Amino acid sequence: MTSRLVALCFDAHDPQGLARFWAGVLGWELADDPHEGFTLLPNDDTGFRIRFLPSQEPKLGPNQMHFDLTSTSLEDQRQTVARALALGARHLDIGQGPDAEHVVLGDPEGNEFCVIEPGNKFLAECGFIGALASDGSQAVGYFWSKALNWPLVWDQDEETAIRSPHGGPKITWGGPPLEPKLGKKYRLHFDLAPPPGEDQQAEVDRLISLGATRVDIGQGDVDWVVMADPDGHEFCVLPPQ
Repeated sequence: MTSRLVALCFDAHDPQGLARFWAGVLGWELADDPHEGFTLLPNDDTGFRIRFLPSQEPKLGPNQMHFDLTSTSLEDQRQTVARALALGARHLDIGQGPDAEHVVLGDPEGNEFCVIEPGNKFLAECGFIGALASDGSQAVGYFWSKALNWPLVWDQDEETAIRSPHGGPKITWGGPPLEPKLGKKYRLHFDLAPPPGEDQQAEVDRLISLGATRVDIGQGDVDWVVMADPDGHEFCVLPPQ
């Protein structure tokens, strides 16, 4: 039994507004979330939803994950940047320097993302969301490869990447040094779920055997289990879906 990645979740001060921004950038359908917040439904091979959940926690530093959006040409890159800016994004300086070919932006709540230059070989086989670039160790790349049963597609110099056998974005981890955790919890997290008919507790036990831990972030009496990967990044295991 292996859980599937069902959603990437953003904590948001304005879940509806942030969902509308990303729906405009990605061209995905906006839907009400069955539990709370708002959800974007993919129209490509991404394979997971994007959820925006209400939170009043402040953003204290760079997120541990960000999107790398691909471009087919310099004009396509320019149009993506212009569209994002028109929807409420802004340019960010994270030390990329004036010669950087990619463009670093922040969404209306400051969540970082990059619009990658055309011709990037690492993302050549990927769609518009080329990668979910993450802060993390080599060990955590190995953990997520086993947790999702996605093969490693990069493992070099302590940098790792995995990708679903069905396509979609790569998930990458940049290796050390890791950024310190600045808030009570991270602003982005994964939602996993076992297949229908499988046992949620058995999947929790399997993830613990791979190096995950159960954590309490004040979730109370809920039907999902909050866990952390070996680098301390939280994720949730939902009931079977």
